Order: sequence, then C-alpha cells, then structure tokens
Amino acid sequence: MLNYLWCFIVVFSVICAVIKGNSDDLATAFTGSAADAVELLMTLAGVMGLWSGLMKIAERSGLTALMARLFAPALKRLFPTLDRKSAAFGSITMNISANLLGMGNTATPPGLRAMRELREMNGGGETASDEMVIFVVMNTASMQLLPTTLGSLRQSYGSEAPFEVLVPVWISSAGALAAGLTIAIIGNRLRKGRAL
Repeated sequence: MLNYLWCFIVVFSVICAVIKGNSDDLATAFTGSAADAVELLMTLAGVMGLWSGLMKIAERSGLTALMARLFAPALKRLFPTLDRKSAAFGSITMNISANLLGMGNTATPPGLRAMRELREMNGGGETASDEMVIFVVMNTASMQLLPTTLGSLRQSYGSEAPFEVLVPVWISSAGALAAGLTIAIIGNRLRKGRAL
C-alpha cells in the first residue's frame, strides 16, 4: 500500500510541475536530490559501519552480556515469562542497547532475531503475544541516550554543535516510551480480561 502511495505522490508531483510550467525546476530537483542522497548515504555508511563494528566487538567481548545483566531487573518486569538466559532475552537486550546509543539500523538485526524467537515461543501463531507487543513498542519508541545517527546527520549538514539536541531527544524519547508502554500494558491486560 505504501508503495502505491509513494508512486501516486511522485506521479502527481510530476504532473503538477508540468502543468504549472516548472519542468526545468523539477529536472534540477531530481538530479540535485539524487546527488544529495548519494552524499548522505556515504556519510551515514561510515558512521553505521563504525557503530556496527563497535556493537560486534561489544557482543564478542561480553559487554552486551554485562548490559543484559544491568537491564535484566527492568526487562524482567516487562517480560516476566522470558528466561534471562534465553536467546530472545539476549536479542532484546542487544536491540535496546543499540537503540540507547541511537543506532536504529544496528538495532534491526537483533530486533528481527528477537521477534523471530518470540514468535517461536508463541507457537508460531498469527496473534502477537504480550511480549511481542511490548518489544515492538520499546523498539519503535527507542529511548536514546546518545543519538549518533541524528548527530551525524546534523554534522553533515553543517551544524557546529550536532549534539546540542540531547535534552530534547531524551525528553521526547522517554515520553514516547512511557506513553507507548503504558498503552501496551493496559491493552494487554484488557485483552486478557476479555479472554477470561
């Protein structure tokens, strides 16, 4: 559905530009945007490569296991049925660690692994378990302590202080996480109440 929407927007924009006589501006925008996209991709590729490598080193050195122990008390309350030593719990911890460091792209592989493991624990059914719902909310809200991707983008566009947005990022991501978890927990309880 989203592909059709984007296709419609692009086609509609081209038609409007031709009708209004702005086809030269449209051609300039297309070529300029393509060059900007490649430049942005190259900038982000270096940052993503660095942080992905650091996350791999952290995983192999046992740092993620240490983080799992630090997060375990809070995560155990959110995922009460998960064993702390399970693969799903470890993947969830790695995902949250990457999100805390503002590396959404690096958080994706452990997030997919966690969802796959949670789905298997749920019997492979089509209905999401409580743990799956909570994890999706946590991953989507993604509390960030150090928004590295945002800082890299701001720096690439000439910001002299790319991390001056730390406090607003902390406030907004904490608020989004708190609101999302509250709604998810209430929804899970209501669903259980209806099932009884």
